Amino acid sequence: MSNLQGKTIFITGASRGIGREIALRCGRDGANVVITGKTAEAHAKLAGTIHSVAAEVEQAGGRALPIQLDVRDETALQVAIEQAAQHFGGIDVLVNNASAIGLTNTLDTTAKRLDLMWQVNMRATFLASRACIPHLKKSANPHILTMSPPLNMDAKWFAPHVAYSISKYGMSLCALGMAREFANDGIAVNCLWPRTIIATAAIEFNFPPAILRASRHPSIMAEAAHHILTRDSRDCTGNFFVDEDVLRAAGVEDLGQYAVTPGEPLFVDLFLN
Repeated sequence: MSNLQGKTIFITGASRGIGREIALRCGRDGANVVITGKTAEAHAKLAGTIHSVAAEVEQAGGRALPIQLDVRDETALQVAIEQAAQHFGGIDVLVNNASAIGLTNTLDTTAKRLDLMWQVNMRATFLASRACIPHLKKSANPHILTMSPPLNMDAKWFAPHVAYSISKYGMSLCALGMAREFANDGIAVNCLWPRTIIATAAIEFNFPPAILRASRHPSIMAEAAHHILTRDSRDCTGNFFVDEDVLRAAGVEDLGQYAVTPGEPLFVDLFLN
């Protein structure tokens, strides 16, 4: 499959950053894109709403359905998925992109932040996947793509921020198990993670400005996601992909186009050696 024309893509956390870029990339193919997120009205500090992204998707050539959604709400999540399936006649792809970050050590991590990361990261990934799978089983080329890292049990990735690492690895463990569980149904379940820091609002608010300058634009993740989602689901499951590896394998040689600051040495992302 060369493109996603006519396919229905359900994306969590799509009002900005990586989720928005994936939505726009799918829209350029003529896909039906379900844009979910908590931001329905303009935020004072954060650009983008589900409605502004929906408009961009339609301008790019796709069809859009914006749904305000807090992925921590199990009932709302189920309702949103059923609404999307009814509106577009099914679901072909789920992108688990919504994520909460908190790079605090054990003593500085509050119960509230722990719960937020666990609920938005692992729990929402599990519940969104569970709710979509009955629809994905009916698709000709079903995919679940989760924005989480390769599993690496080196303690250095846990010690500085145990709670966050566990929540992100929880997303990856969902993919590991579900890929095997639903292999006979032809559902591809994969993870995608960036080689370098990606310039998103989460990075802007949690890291020094120098890190942002040494980042890549979210569009690199969108292009990598597109390459994965257009592959045959029965031949592409259980993988922990890294964005630049996907693009190099697809013949993309110029990765400099994605740099926030051309020529600046890039900052390698967490969880990658």
